[in-house]
Amino acid sequence: MTTTPLPDDLHLAAARALLARHPVLDGHNDLPWEIRKYKAAPGDLGAYDLRTRAPAKGQTDLPRLRAGGVGGQFWSVYVPGEGTAGRAVMQLEQLDLARRMIDRYPEDLAYCATADEVDAALADGKIASLLGMEGGHVLEGSLGALRAFYALGARYLTLTHNQSNDLADSATGEVLHGGLSDLGRKAVAEMNRLGMLVDLSHTSPATMSDALDASHAPVVFSHSSARALCDVARNVPDEILRRMPANGGVVMVTFVAGFVSDDAAAILIPAIAEFTRRAAGMTDVAAREAMAEEIIDSLEPERRGPYSGALGYVAYGDRTMDLAITIRTCVIAGGEASIGAGAGIVADSVPEREWDETEAKARAMLTAIGQARAAGR
Repeated sequence: MTTTPLPDDLHLAAARALLARHPVLDGHNDLPWEIRKYKAAPGDLGAYDLRTRAPAKGQTDLPRLRAGGVGGQFWSVYVPGEGTAGRAVMQLEQLDLARRMIDRYPEDLAYCATADEVDAALADGKIASLLGMEGGHVLEGSLGALRAFYALGARYLTLTHNQSNDLADSATGEVLHGGLSDLGRKAVAEMNRLGMLVDLSHTSPATMSDALDASHAPVVFSHSSARALCDVARNVPDEILRRMPANGGVVMVTFVAGFVSDDAAAILIPAIAEFTRRAAGMTDVAAREAMAEEIIDSLEPERRGPYSGALGYVAYGDRTMDLAITIRTCVIAGGEASIGAGAGIVADSVPEREWDETEAKARAMLTAIGQARAAGR
């Protein structure tokens, strides 16, 4: 059976109708960190005005959040994992910055700490705003710090960032525990008790598996894609995706170039590794940003191309691969209830593709995955 592709305007109308019924809840947005390191005025919420078009690296502003159908946003209160000094203090500062950012736009953003508050914000036409911490290193080994950060508004904790820590092994760090540590298991239990989501993005497969064993509540992947389709360590293996239905958790797909495109990954992953190596012990934000730009500038011009924002996590990708990864994750993880949006993608940062070609390839991928699943592969 053949179908006639819809014109672009009908695709857009269908997408907008879908978003009106089911607003996007984006699992991870690094805007608070972008504001902290904003060159023109670091950390100045007045200078970084979300009512106007954001600087290129930030990608996020109120007009585009509205245009993109975003109904809820987990603002990442990220703190670098390199170095050892001042992590908890910086975490306090990022929680404070994010809360003040939300409070600055009461007509558009509503701080939320519970699911009921998210529902109320949506009913009121506002963008529900929640906070997520990225990396257990910010606890500095203290479950008391975990409880304190929860009291200040954090509603998920990504167990690791790019480095392994005293809670768990990272997908891109050295093997310290073979998965979760004893402290990591205690942290998962305490998060379950508090009602804080356990986020497994950035973690190693062994950590993912251990956390699924340890958690009595659904887990999330706030920004990860399917490893079978883009073989980078940051993505989720099929054996973990197959465990998600029993847990009831959510895999929130990210469209960052290096996690959906093998070509982009060949540039992004080594660049991140080089940055991590050179940034060890470096806490000055401006110095870190300058080094990131130096690494990007050192790439050959033809390799820089559309990936020149790799260390700034510029969203770029082939829509066919994006759809394929979304479909695969959805099918393997058990259906639409198990999938969401991870790091947000900006419409005008994506190269144009012929939608009929994209749709055909995505449908073929869905058919192949369905046949494989039916055959028990």
